[in-house]
Amino acid sequence: MHNCHEDMLAFHDEKVTLPDDERREMRTRRDANRTRLRAGLKREGHPAPSKFQSQGSYAHRTMVQDPDKDYDIDDGVYFEEADLKGPRGGELTPAGAKARVRDALDDPQFSQPPEIRTNCVRVYYKAGYHVDVPVYRIVETTDFLGRTSTHYEVASSSWKKSDPAAVTDWFNENNVSKSPDTTNGRQLRRIVRLLKAFARSRASWRERIASGFTITVLAVECYRAGHGRDDEALYYTMAAIRDRLNWDLAVQHPVVDGELLATADDAKTKCLREKLDWALDRLEVLTHWNCEHADALKAWDRVFATSFFGDRDSQVSTDSSASSAGGIAATIGETETSTRRPAVHHNGRRLA
Repeated sequence: MHNCHEDMLAFHDEKVTLPDDERREMRTRRDANRTRLRAGLKREGHPAPSKFQSQGSYAHRTMVQDPDKDYDIDDGVYFEEADLKGPRGGELTPAGAKARVRDALDDPQFSQPPEIRTNCVRVYYKAGYHVDVPVYRIVETTDFLGRTSTHYEVASSSWKKSDPAAVTDWFNENNVSKSPDTTNGRQLRRIVRLLKAFARSRASWRERIASGFTITVLAVECYRAGHGRDDEALYYTMAAIRDRLNWDLAVQHPVVDGELLATADDAKTKCLREKLDWALDRLEVLTHWNCEHADALKAWDRVFATSFFGDRDSQVSTDSSASSAGGIAATIGETETSTRRPAVHHNGRRLA
């Protein structure tokens, strides 16, 4: 396969992975949101949360750049079960728990008030991104032998078992154990970012294609490592995911037994399969023995709906030509100096 590793790595570093300054800005927003929630709960006379836990792509460090800054920061808030009570002591429903959090987060400075959604409370920011705040309760149970255990339940349409910290551990452990390298976030994480960037490369795809979490799960399952070759790893992982979805569109949650992220007839994983099939067809040129570098880069440009690869090649060629021209000029200068006849002086006059 034609080698475009350096080009792919440059694309990832410059156009895909989230810059540190944007991550810092998000962290600032997240922390301000936590402070606002604590203050709002205190103002309303409600118990404080037991903890906060970042989750999802923000915690996995797999967020990708978006020109509209349409970023989703997931930051779960956890309450002891006993603290989620109504005014008469009754247990809060999932809707009631989310309403309490929504009211505590509301602030006159927001142009759009926080919104209760199925699995979270969403806080909108003018910059374009939003913070999703899933609401969890910490449940302790005791078995017939008197042994206690703890699990977490998220406020959805009902209280459902969920453990996002376990998902983060699952991803990090796979990233360490499967990646052939240890730098730049490790290769599996880079491939997940590139796959998510591909899935978001066209605005018309975004609502129809598999979610970022589903893509992450499929990437971990189907990952094909490429030693020193991110382009190969991406290509063969894309092919493996496409082949896997040809066999079964259903995707199982990685840590919650019995929970499906996608069913056997899921339209969004079907869309992902179709787009991967289309992309792999465009990339077939890379497997030809006589593939030129410019043709390979043109194929990657088409797949990611960008001009980055071709533009970079032109810049590299220009820089290389300038460097070569400078080297030639220097060589010519040295040659002229070394072959010039030495000056001869005769009776005080300089003779050529």
